Amino acid sequence: MSDVARHAGVALGTVSNTLNSPEKVSEPTRRRVLAAIAELGFVRNDAARSLAAGNSTTVGLVLADLGNSFFVDIARGAEQVMRRHGMNVLIANTDVDRDREVGNLELFERTRVAGILFAPLDTPLAQSQVLPIRSTPTVFVNFTATGGSYSSVAVDERHGGSLAASHLLESGRRRLLFVGGPLMLSAVRERYEGAVAAAARVSDAQLELVETRGVNIRHGRQAAQAILERGAGRYDGIVAASDLLAIGLIQTLADRRGFTVPHDLAITGYDNNHFASENATPITTVSQPGEEMGRTAADLLLEKIARPDAPSRAVVLEPHLIPRRSTLGDLWPQE
Repeated sequence: MSDVARHAGVALGTVSNTLNSPEKVSEPTRRRVLAAIAELGFVRNDAARSLAAGNSTTVGLVLADLGNSFFVDIARGAEQVMRRHGMNVLIANTDVDRDREVGNLELFERTRVAGILFAPLDTPLAQSQVLPIRSTPTVFVNFTATGGSYSSVAVDERHGGSLAASHLLESGRRRLLFVGGPLMLSAVRERYEGAVAAAARVSDAQLELVETRGVNIRHGRQAAQAILERGAGRYDGIVAASDLLAIGLIQTLADRRGFTVPHDLAITGYDNNHFASENATPITTVSQPGEEMGRTAADLLLEKIARPDAPSRAVVLEPHLIPRRSTLGDLWPQE
């Protein structure tokens, strides 16, 4: 700014007013300052301004996996709210890496963002009450903070699991299988518990478990091999803990005699990933309200920024079922 002032032949305060309060500067002077800015290639350092003013117009968003469109929806919802309040959102993708998760949190702390939205991995770090953040207001997304130490917004996963199993049961399926894991992941475990509860409400229903090592397509293919080995007819409905698992299952089972989907095996997924409806066999899924979660989390963070001592709040949202061809077959309407 000093260089700009010298080049334009004005006081430093005039440059500041041109940038921040242009109504205080005459039109000829403003043009001269803007010409000097353009000539010198000056770019205002908003980070330095925020430090000097003791505030920031930027929040950080740490996401577990941008490869999952659910987290993209969270980012979109958060950005909508922050933009209305004149705030910017910087996104850091953890890519399911614990070290990167910690590094992203520490980076945002060092850069003095106004607050952090944290969609964590299900690790001891997320389950603890102490994050590597000393003073930055933080809100959890898609995870309930232990002991209410942070405000949070999450989805009722047990209800989601119950919705999926109930849908299969209502269509007459009785020999159910839950595919997902590891059960140490709280979301997967709660979805399984919801499915178990739904099956328990139907006297002639049964539910078995194939625990996987993850929730990606390859884990679904591996689970499908185990199902093939157990033989046709053992199951007539599968609750998969994710859409990716469901895709892996369908890719392996769909063309096998005795395992056709959905005639022999009706399959539900979870998350409503954008490609779930575009699969060769569109997948019935449990949809989480990602954008609503992002908006709610952003509102909670703005509360914390405005009133750091305000008590933490936990918000729980409801998922809903989207029926498609993987359970409805030809009854699914063409889009």
